[in-house]
Amino acid sequence: MTFPVSYSRTTVVLGMGCLEWIRNGESTYMDDHGPPAPKASEVIFLLYWNSHRVLPFPSQVIYNRVGKCGSRTVVLLLRILAEKHQFNLVSSDIHNKTRLTKHEQVDLMRNISTMPQPFLYTRHVHFLNFTRFRIEQPVYINIIRDPINRFLSNYFFRRFGDWRGEQNHLIRTPRMKDEERYLDINVCILENYPECSNPRIFYIVPYFCGQHPQCREPGVWALERAKQNVVENFLLVGILEELEDVLLLLERLLPHYFSDVLTIYKSPAFWKVGNLTGTVKKHTPTLEALQVLYHRMKYEYDFYNFVRDQFHLTKKKIGLKSSHPSPSHELSFLREITLRTPDPLEDEDEEGEEVLDDANNWLVQP
Repeated sequence: MTFPVSYSRTTVVLGMGCLEWIRNGESTYMDDHGPPAPKASEVIFLLYWNSHRVLPFPSQVIYNRVGKCGSRTVVLLLRILAEKHQFNLVSSDIHNKTRLTKHEQVDLMRNISTMPQPFLYTRHVHFLNFTRFRIEQPVYINIIRDPINRFLSNYFFRRFGDWRGEQNHLIRTPRMKDEERYLDINVCILENYPECSNPRIFYIVPYFCGQHPQCREPGVWALERAKQNVVENFLLVGILEELEDVLLLLERLLPHYFSDVLTIYKSPAFWKVGNLTGTVKKHTPTLEALQVLYHRMKYEYDFYNFVRDQFHLTKKKIGLKSSHPSPSHELSFLREITLRTPDPLEDEDEEGEEVLDDANNWLVQP
């Protein structure tokens, strides 16, 4: 990692769990949070104040994008930004290989570490621990979304696609039987079909837990490991519900990559593309089905709430106000769930190992 030759005495230590202002040798972090937990790997950025308050950029960034969490929007923005700022954008077209063998992990990490720098590598893949194999750990960023909204987006996209039309999607998904395609989502949830049950709906946490087999098992172990990785290895994990604030923070924290991203995102030319995308035929399940799904996804929501709180803490430390209060009542939260998330540009294909695994037995109920 490259740091500037000189910087002022004001620095900042950044991570999702630690944003520490140090002024003239005095830290405010210990007063607010107590001693930080020991970290196996910690990303440290030195922030020097000049007239533009520029944060030196790291030379290796990974965006291990979570499916149906606005990643296509971000990747389209990155394509524009890579040309504008002259960094190396490597966007993998592998969508159905998030879990890797030890040999595959090493091969991928070596390939990533040899890319021309500065680079930003993006792929649907569960967290990779570079330091375990004595390879320099890149900076990680990511964005997640309300788990039920993410699930609904994927459920209907798999069946009916996006703006290109249902008939076009039927041609693109010839293996899907009509009884699966037109399965009522309430039936899927209330009758406990595999697609609407664990472990299939335990989806977001493994992206942050990592490659250990236990990361794919819904439970406290995977949840706590995912939280630990967010604190120790991710510069920023944003939430899609506050995408503009996510982009603003990325612009401030990684200016070499994301400078001017908000201007581009808000431009009419960019949203001409956005208006042509989005899942079709998406509708909200009944309140009963939402309640069942919510409790079934308790680990996903525990993680989402943790990330949201960390994100809001980061916004506060940077000086941004949070205009999105946490829901106080479950029923109100469920009734409003589909109203709180903007429709992003949909991913061309979500990673689909579980879908492929269940292609021949999707109707088999536990």
